[in-house]
Amino acid sequence: MVEPNGSEEVLVETRGPLGILTLNRPKALNALNLGMIDIIEAALEGWGADPGIGAVLIRGAGGRAFCAGGDVRVLGVLPPGPEADYRIREYFAWEYRLNYRIHTFAKPFIAWIDGVTMGGGCGLSLHGSHIVATERTMVAMPETVLGLFPDVGATWFLNELEGEMGVYLGLSGVRLKSDDLLALGLASHVMAADRIETLISELASQDALDAESVERVLDRHAAEAGTPIVAARAERVDALFGGSTVEAIVEALEEAPEEWAREALATFRRASPTSLKLTLRQLRGGRGKELAEMLRIEYRLAVRTAANHDFREGVRAILVDKDNSPRWQPDRLEDVGAARIESYFAPFADSGEELAL
Repeated sequence: MVEPNGSEEVLVETRGPLGILTLNRPKALNALNLGMIDIIEAALEGWGADPGIGAVLIRGAGGRAFCAGGDVRVLGVLPPGPEADYRIREYFAWEYRLNYRIHTFAKPFIAWIDGVTMGGGCGLSLHGSHIVATERTMVAMPETVLGLFPDVGATWFLNELEGEMGVYLGLSGVRLKSDDLLALGLASHVMAADRIETLISELASQDALDAESVERVLDRHAAEAGTPIVAARAERVDALFGGSTVEAIVEALEEAPEEWAREALATFRRASPTSLKLTLRQLRGGRGKELAEMLRIEYRLAVRTAANHDFREGVRAILVDKDNSPRWQPDRLEDVGAARIESYFAPFADSGEELAL
């Protein structure tokens, strides 16, 4: 049963004990806007309290993307001022609260990440209890080249990875396919893309759904994973990304013979120097901390970063003019001082402006 919600951007339906959310902006690669966040939040609140719903599945329409990220273009083109400040705070607060709801959702939450899954799409999926990747899945956190940082709880899920793998993924935005997602623990199952309707039908046909029954159904439809590529680099990743500063990591990459290291270095050259230093500080400082604490810190970073030059410039260069030639300020790592980076992490002067979860 499809439930009316006044918008076609997220389709909300129930089939038996299964709640289904379909992101429905295929022309925009299902990029997540504030209206979509509101619909998903309301659906999860209702289903969480509904004893007839045992599990939730979220997917994207169109076959190209689950969700290509948050729809941040609209924030990046706003002229600086009170209106921009308000909308930045509003968007990130609602998005991070939704990430936290998914992370703490008491019922199985199945994310079907078929196609492009980046940024905000990772926040909608990687906090779920079950993450299903397909042969078309591509996951990445490419925020450093946009003048941002890996957010939506990335401080938590990237730090769940062993060694320096999370630092590698966060700084370089390397793209992961299904085999690597499974090997790294970022996906629970790999499945053929054409199995989605069969999977939904079987889940919906159960008398009741709980973690055990969901796991049984997913296991029956799971495919064998292939050989991971990125996960196999773990030892070298630890060696190259273990430096205490971005400059030290760059130096290690410059001396590395591997092609993938050269690709990572090329990303560093394109990325915002401030974003690179923020990301390293964020990930290293977030190790061993709970998601709620890290989302509050990410919110401070998001509010301050999105109000600054590099974010607006990244949006212009990557999403608006698409010349891929951002002019960062500062444009050199050595000009981004430690005091500047620490200022992003400081609590707000007014404690009432902190993220409430």
